[in-house]
Amino acid sequence: MDWTNEAIERLRALWAEGHSTAEIGRRMGISKNAVVGKAHRLSLPPRPSPIRRETTGEAAPRPQPVRAPRPAGMAPRLTLPTVAPPPAPVLTPVAAPAPVVRSFPRFSAARACCWPIGEPGQPGFRFCSADAIGGKPYCPEHAAVAYVKARDRREDAA
Repeated sequence: MDWTNEAIERLRALWAEGHSTAEIGRRMGISKNAVVGKAHRLSLPPRPSPIRRETTGEAAPRPQPVRAPRPAGMAPRLTLPTVAPPPAPVLTPVAAPAPVVRSFPRFSAARACCWPIGEPGQPGFRFCSADAIGGKPYCPEHAAVAYVKARDRREDAA
């Protein structure tokens, strides 16, 4: 949006009339955010928030909950004696357990197949660990599954 002098004057007039930013945007054919941004850059007075209420300087008293009177014959509430809480236990620092280091086949010295077998996190989950093809993370059997050659598109068209 190019803000010409006429557009700025129209924005100022609509702003002074008290229109919402959305309404000003509709009337000018621009977005609400464009109106808000330009109004901010022009230091126009802020719009009154529809959420905040006008205060007269004095805070209105909060309504207090009304309690029903206690029926006749009902015993008064019992108050329990207050007891001091027990002293906090003294905590002694404990050495952190040694971190668990998992050995994955692809990081071992001999290159082993990294094809997952089973469901991770379940008992019996493991990696294939057969000898991997040079330069690939899988053994010949799993490499045949992992690396499928794309067919020539011209073959499909015929």
